[in-house]
Amino acid sequence: MQASNRRTFLKTAAGASVLAAPAIAGSSQSANDRIRVGIVGLRGRGKSHIAAIHELAGENVELAAMCDCDESNLNSALAAYEKRSGKRPLAYTDMRKLLDDDSIDAVSHATPNHWHTLGVIWTCQSGKHAYTEKPGTHNVHEGRKLIETARKYDRICQHGTQNRSSPNIVEGIAKLKEGVIGDVYMARGITYKLRGSLGLHSPRPIPDGLDWDMWCGPAPVKEYSNFHHQRWHWIWDFGNGDLGNQGVHELDIIRWGMEIDDHPTKIQSMGGKYTHEDDAETPMVQNASFQWQGRNILVEFAVRNWYTNSEAGFRDQYPFVQENFPVGVIFLGTEGFMILPDYSSYYTFLGPNREPGPFAAEQGHPISDLPHFQNWVKSLRSGNPDDLTAEIAHAHYSSTLCHLANIAYRVGRTIQFDPRAEQFPGDDEANGLLSRTPRPPYAVPEET
Repeated sequence: MQASNRRTFLKTAAGASVLAAPAIAGSSQSANDRIRVGIVGLRGRGKSHIAAIHELAGENVELAAMCDCDESNLNSALAAYEKRSGKRPLAYTDMRKLLDDDSIDAVSHATPNHWHTLGVIWTCQSGKHAYTEKPGTHNVHEGRKLIETARKYDRICQHGTQNRSSPNIVEGIAKLKEGVIGDVYMARGITYKLRGSLGLHSPRPIPDGLDWDMWCGPAPVKEYSNFHHQRWHWIWDFGNGDLGNQGVHELDIIRWGMEIDDHPTKIQSMGGKYTHEDDAETPMVQNASFQWQGRNILVEFAVRNWYTNSEAGFRDQYPFVQENFPVGVIFLGTEGFMILPDYSSYYTFLGPNREPGPFAAEQGHPISDLPHFQNWVKSLRSGNPDDLTAEIAHAHYSSTLCHLANIAYRVGRTIQFDPRAEQFPGDDEANGLLSRTPRPPYAVPEET
């Protein structure tokens, strides 16, 4: 569909959504009415979305459609789901055609980072509600457009930082705000995952069934190489390094725990690769720090993608799920400290002797997307975005921390940020990294 025709359709669809939304919000129908969900992006996190939505069948939620611009991914996911459920969802290779389907109520997006914002914007414009993987944005500019669109079309949009729906993490953050470790003056997030070498650029023919132009979408069209699958995380045009991949979870917890609802004003970030040579563009080792004007707090984040020691007992005493890597958050306070070493546990240590305090942990430290999708469905039925634990504004503020740290790394110096204007005053080099050059028809629209 051409851009001008699509805008006409979307305006019509937005008006029609007044009729469609009550079936979800419950203003004219029972809260038990079926919610039909489509999923875009069927590898990696997409498989987790499929599993979570399938588990919601008992809550009258149907996985009604699947979409992937790679036909091999699409066919594999369809066959696996049909075997699992006895049902075969509708199939699409172009998300725009899925969004044109009036039978779909909501869409979850598990695409690469560079597609998250545009996918959600198109979803909102089509009158549907959205769930998007983290980070919700690929760059700072996209975040404001994401919020503007969700507000304009009054859509329910959930960000995939599922820690906010984990009961034990919710309890831990509540304890933190109650003062269990006193006044929190500092937080430190870490992700020490063994990633290995990205490898060297290796051009090859585009596989049959892959729409490479669509896969690149809002990003420049690159020569097809060996970064098509998870490796894109370490290419700037598509990903945001491990700070934006894993670190956005921990930075989101830090914002939540320290009640940070605005952007930092001073950002530093240093790093590099150090251990091996490959074609990764993002740093494999990175240390970032953030300060907020008028607040006496410090936030730090560290990335290590090679062999490392433990930290605060992470990995050695408190394993991160089934992976033998230290990942988590440390809150430091005037009366002790709190650690959150995984997606379902917190521990406190009080006083100069670090005496164990309140804690909650689950055996095996499971990762489950189900509570977060249940929260999304709850909000879909109520029609109230305030019911969301990770409403789309959090996507902007948590993702922007990652983007700002990466900008500081790329320009190689401390940067000063104006949180209201969302600009770097007098810094053309840094401002040039706040957005990307639009690539029609996949450009994030300035007017939604």
